[in-house]
Amino acid sequence: MKVFSNAGPLMALGKLGQLELLYRLFGPVGLPTAVYQEVVIRGSQRGYSDALLIEMALHRKQLVVLDVIHDDLPSEIASLPLDAGEKEAIYLATRVPNSLVLLDDLKAREEAKARKLAVKGTIGVMVQAYRNGLLTLDDIETIFEAIIASDDIWIASGLCREVLSRLKSEPRDHREGSDL
Repeated sequence: MKVFSNAGPLMALGKLGQLELLYRLFGPVGLPTAVYQEVVIRGSQRGYSDALLIEMALHRKQLVVLDVIHDDLPSEIASLPLDAGEKEAIYLATRVPNSLVLLDDLKAREEAKARKLAVKGTIGVMVQAYRNGLLTLDDIETIFEAIIASDDIWIASGLCREVLSRLKSEPRDHREGSDL
């Protein structure tokens, strides 16, 4: 497994009906125990629809829970001022060379990059799906409008508009990666 996710991208993609993009882009994606507890267990208890979609992806083996014992995290990761899921996702990515960690939170992204990890967020996943031909520019625009209109997806509207503007202005055959 070379891609590990924190809760934010899973919840956002679930709410947007785009969770399957992860599997289509990366194959099975690992999520640490703390992320499973947050998105599936607590999400189900609160009646969040994305929790059910994430659980279904787990049953289809598109997502895989990886046991992480939080007390066993190295002190340099355990002491980070981040949520448990963010710490565990970063920890898993540090253990696998050339892996990718999916994080939306800015502080978590900075901590991952400080450890020389490749990082993408929800927007970066969408951009990669567009560049891989899994989404059209119209799809991206519709999804970004849904993000902007949503009160439970915490991605800046300015970022959505900026990325959409860049995608509209780039050559149609542009297929480079993005770390958004």
